[in-house]
Amino acid sequence: MKRFPTGRAMRSRAGMKFSRLAAAALLAAGAAAAHAQSSVTLYGSLDAGVAYISNQAGHANWIAEQGGAQPDRWGLRGSEDLGGGNKAIFLLENGFSTLTGNTIKAGAMFNRQSWVGLQSDRLGTVTIGHMTPFNFDWLGPYSTAYLGQNWYMFHPGNIDELANTSVVQIDNAVRYVTPDFAGLKFAGMFAFGNTTNFAVGRKYSVGANYANGPFKASVVYSNENNRTPNVAVLGGPTFQGQPVGTYAASNVQNMGAGLSYVIGPWLLHALYTRVKLESPGQSDTYQSWDGGANFATGAANQITFGVANTTLSGKRWTQVQLGDVYSLSKRTQVYVSGVYQHASGNGAVTAVNTISPSSTSGQLVVMTGMHHSF
Repeated sequence: MKRFPTGRAMRSRAGMKFSRLAAAALLAAGAAAAHAQSSVTLYGSLDAGVAYISNQAGHANWIAEQGGAQPDRWGLRGSEDLGGGNKAIFLLENGFSTLTGNTIKAGAMFNRQSWVGLQSDRLGTVTIGHMTPFNFDWLGPYSTAYLGQNWYMFHPGNIDELANTSVVQIDNAVRYVTPDFAGLKFAGMFAFGNTTNFAVGRKYSVGANYANGPFKASVVYSNENNRTPNVAVLGGPTFQGQPVGTYAASNVQNMGAGLSYVIGPWLLHALYTRVKLESPGQSDTYQSWDGGANFATGAANQITFGVANTTLSGKRWTQVQLGDVYSLSKRTQVYVSGVYQHASGNGAVTAVNTISPSSTSGQLVVMTGMHHSF
C-alpha cells in the first residue's frame, strides 16, 4: 500500500526545499556582492585645435595641433576589494594623437603608464611597473603649463620632466606612497636598470606632498643614472663635449618645490626646479622659476596668466602666457591661449615645446581648440 506523507513530513520536505532555495539565493547574492567589489573604468581625453606661429625657420605658420590644453590619452583603471581596507589596483594608459590616430611612442601600447599594486588604508600603496616620475605627478600640477592648460609653457627641453612626453616614464620601477597623515604624504621610488651592472640605468626618488583646504605644496628629489635629456633643442652642436643628438648624462639630480593657494576667485601658484647634469669631467645646472595666477570670472570661465624663466650654461629662456578657458560642461572646454618666448645668451635659440626654432630671438604661439574628457 502506498503511503502518503504525513503533514509533518510534508512540512519537513518543504522546509528542506526552502532552505536550498535560500542557500542558492544567498550564494547568488554573495557572488553579486563579490562582483560589485571589483571595478574597471575606461577613461580618456581628446584635445585638438589650430595654432599660429609667428616665426618658424623665418616664416609665419598655421598648424593643426593636438594635446594643446591636455594630452590625448585613454586608459583602464581597476581595483578589487580584498577586504579590511585593502585593494588590488592597476592602471594601463596610452598616449595618442587625435589628429592622426597614431600612438605617441611607436611600438609602445601603454606608453604613458602600466603598473599593478596593492593599496591599504592603514599601510599605504605599493605599485610596480612603468610609471611617471614624481616631478610629473607632484610638481607638474604647480606649473603655468598645467594650470594654464598650455602645452607650450612647459620649460625648454622638458629637462625637469614636468611634462609627460612618453619618454620621461620610469621602467622597472617600484613605488611606495604612505597613507594620508592629515593631508601629508611621503613617497619613494626605485627603478632597476635590469643590467649586469647594477648602477647602470638605476634611478631613485623621494618626495612629500601636502594638501589641506586652499593650500597645496610638494617637494621632490630624484637621482638618475644614464639618462638622455633632450638638450638638442636648446641650441649649439655639442653639450658637455658630446653631440647634442646623442648626449647622455652619467648622472642627473632633479629636484624642485611648488605650491598653490586659492583665495576667492584667485588661484596663485609658484614652482622652482633645478636639474644638475653630469658627464665625466663636466657639470651644468638647468633651473626654472615659474609662477602665475588663474582668475575665475564666473562658474564656467577662467583667465590664466603665468611667467617662467629658465637658464642653462649661459643660455636663458623667458616665457609669458595668457589664456582663457571656458567650460561648456564638466567634461568639455574650449580655449584660446598665447605664449611668447624670448631666448638670449650663449647661442640660445627659441625652444617652445614641439615647435622648431624661430630665425630671431623671439617666438609667439597662439592656439585655440577644444578639449573633451570621458
